[in-house]
Amino acid sequence: MKKICKNAHLCAKPGKKCSITDFDTEYTGNLKKDDAKKLLDENIKELAKLQDKLYADNRYAVLLIFQAMDAAGKDGTIKHVMTGINPQGCQVFNFKQPSAEELDHDYFWRTYKCLPERGRIGIFNRSYYEEVLVAKVHPEIILKQNLPCVTSADDIDNDFWERRYRQINDIERHLVENGTIIFKFFLNVSKDQQKRRFLRRIEDETRNWKFSMTDVQERRFWDNYMDAYADMLTNTSTEYAPWHVIPADNKWFMRFAVGKIIVERLSELDIQYPKVDDDGRKKLQEEKEMLLNNKDA
Repeated sequence: MKKICKNAHLCAKPGKKCSITDFDTEYTGNLKKDDAKKLLDENIKELAKLQDKLYADNRYAVLLIFQAMDAAGKDGTIKHVMTGINPQGCQVFNFKQPSAEELDHDYFWRTYKCLPERGRIGIFNRSYYEEVLVAKVHPEIILKQNLPCVTSADDIDNDFWERRYRQINDIERHLVENGTIIFKFFLNVSKDQQKRRFLRRIEDETRNWKFSMTDVQERRFWDNYMDAYADMLTNTSTEYAPWHVIPADNKWFMRFAVGKIIVERLSELDIQYPKVDDDGRKKLQEEKEMLLNNKDA
């Protein structure tokens, strides 16, 4: 199951303590914008072919997880990278504040039931990782979950978070061992770039609908979120499901990088179109001759 991350400069190394400052939000690898767009187009075409094989092969499922601060570009990245694939083989789920029903289950429940079937691609726009991100910044969220081991804020200690990281790693290992390929992308935007994007949403009437006062209020907790993300990367980037930290200040590079990583990994899978045996080919030939010889067919 051990898998070496080809894009090491964009990968949170498993077993290594991470800091968000380890990763440059403006990194582009000396790639030019026009070249990145051309390469993205090539990756989109290749991804469409790989998806077709994935669907026909029907042995693997693919799960893409996107986590980021607001305005990092999750929606746009999903739109641009996945634009060429067959929608019948892809599902996107956007997880927001849990409902009363969801709170009556464990925190995996609402995402687990949305996992992709074999042959399909599932996309989580946010995920169960919110339970070690926003819930860590705002631990009062945990108190609403009625957990038997948590009766007060004092119970939400380091051991509590260590257990959650272990739970996440365990369930991802289970998924990988049963045929799910997991991609985890943290779109790493700087605080200054986020501010500029918020201002554009206010100034551009066509973007006003994207703006939320809650997003601005959460900026007060920026350092807390960066600490939570660093802990997440440190504790849940594994050999079988590593975290890719994608520079998000330049959207064109972000989209290129995500597409490249997906295509490279799927290209390594042994996925093939099902082969027809000799008897099957003989029957196909008989059907072909029948169609050619029967004018009414």
